[in-house]
Amino acid sequence: MSYFLGIDGGGTGCRAAVADGSGRIIGRGAAGPANISVETEGAGANILAAARAALQDAGRGHLDELTAVLGLAGANVTAAARGLQAMLPFRRTRIVTDAVTAATGALGGGDGIVAAMGTGSVFAVQIGGEMRQYGGRGFVLGDEGSGAVLGRALLSEALRAEDGFAPMSPLLQAVLDELGGIEGVISFGFRARPAEFAAFAPRITAGTDPAGERIFAAAVAEIRAMIDTLQAGRHLPVVFLGGLGAHYADRLQGLWPIQPPRGSGLDGALHLARQEA
Repeated sequence: MSYFLGIDGGGTGCRAAVADGSGRIIGRGAAGPANISVETEGAGANILAAARAALQDAGRGHLDELTAVLGLAGANVTAAARGLQAMLPFRRTRIVTDAVTAATGALGGGDGIVAAMGTGSVFAVQIGGEMRQYGGRGFVLGDEGSGAVLGRALLSEALRAEDGFAPMSPLLQAVLDELGGIEGVISFGFRARPAEFAAFAPRITAGTDPAGERIFAAAVAEIRAMIDTLQAGRHLPVVFLGGLGAHYADRLQGLWPIQPPRGSGLDGALHLARQEA
């Protein structure tokens, strides 16, 4: 019996699904973060944990029987992908970015743009069955509009406000109080992972604080400009994915056709896994 594994892994968590030869999903599992450019070994452990949970849910199959496609944040870092490949016991493995699997699931075979806005961010354009990824460089150098970048911007603004260079707001003051003032914010910034920065994003997108609104409005403007560039004069449909996707879609309605995804990143990973076979 042939079994197929799809993995959708990002900075916040990892999801797995196992399908039989007909493509029917027979088991699902989940585990912790799987951004392989941030922590390859930890991501590998979470990927295997999610895969084992999916097999347990299915009640059949073994890791070494799986044809797997892994859509992972950080997979565009070649060294990280190679390091992960050596850790995995699957019968056959293909590692791609989570943008590829998300776009495959979201667009099916159609043309369009996918904006995946979660802990990180990444974009993909598919035209005539050919796909190209953009962005996804990590929150230090990229990941525009992502939860981690929004959280980083909030903490930066809190420090500016405490120094008198920006207006203080209830949210900024709350963040300073929670983290222990300037020194606490700086300490957090040195040690925190992207998901910890992204935990502040819901308070930014809530629209109830002037500083949060300024930060999110600037991010929306940046994402609009990026998608306009990817459109290159076309009028492609846009699919927003991820935990922040709906917030951006709400702010950018009417600029281009915005449509719901046809499927998930897991659907895309399983589709590609069956193609591998």
